[in-house]
Amino acid sequence: MKKILITQLRILGALMLRETRATFGTSQLGYLWAIITPALGVAVFVAVFGAAGRRPPFGASLALFFATGMLTLEFYKKLSAALMTTFNANKALLTYPSIKETDTLFARSMLISATYLVIMILFFGMLILLGQAALPRHPDQLALAFAMVCLLGTGMGILNAVMLSVWESWQYVESILTRPLIIISGVFYIPSKLPTAAVDILKWNPVLHLIEWIRTGYYSNYASTVLDKNYLIWFALLSLLFGLTGERLTRRRRAGQ
Repeated sequence: MKKILITQLRILGALMLRETRATFGTSQLGYLWAIITPALGVAVFVAVFGAAGRRPPFGASLALFFATGMLTLEFYKKLSAALMTTFNANKALLTYPSIKETDTLFARSMLISATYLVIMILFFGMLILLGQAALPRHPDQLALAFAMVCLLGTGMGILNAVMLSVWESWQYVESILTRPLIIISGVFYIPSKLPTAAVDILKWNPVLHLIEWIRTGYYSNYASTVLDKNYLIWFALLSLLFGLTGERLTRRRRAGQ
């Protein structure tokens, strides 16, 4: 059992290294751009809303409020979208009997998660140094929320990969379906302050709960009446279960393609 575990860890490590080189190239500049790009996206939104005189919906820092929303959303979308193309990108590797499709999925998920962990640490660290944010007040909850982004993004990413393997147009459909997430996930506003009728609809969106959990972990007094951790956990676990089950059921189909 120990030998199998060690072998599996080596396979995942080698696949992560391959993914790193394939995604970012061999230069450090490629990985640096992967870190800078999401941070610049948040900075642009902060600059635009700041110039328009927008006040932060919560707290004293507009940058911190937007960052907790946008970086969480971008992290989730990166996982769910990048894992979708994993099967097609690793067909050559799957000729090796020791490498399974799930290995390639989890290796890519681990690389993206590690990258966004670095992005968030650097971005929030910079805000703290610039006096735009305090230290996270509930780091344990923040860590749990980050783990839930990993879990939900991976589960939905595997489901997307399965869907793409049986329907070539799914990539375009998924892009359309996820486009409204920036509006319906509470990135720019506090969901708890919306009318009850709106909350009753928006609370079905698991990404909204991810952002609410992140903010609850970062701020000392962010009291969310929308956050339902049990709903989010069950949604993430079921998406992972359905994704892995779908991968198993469609494996022969992909092998024959």
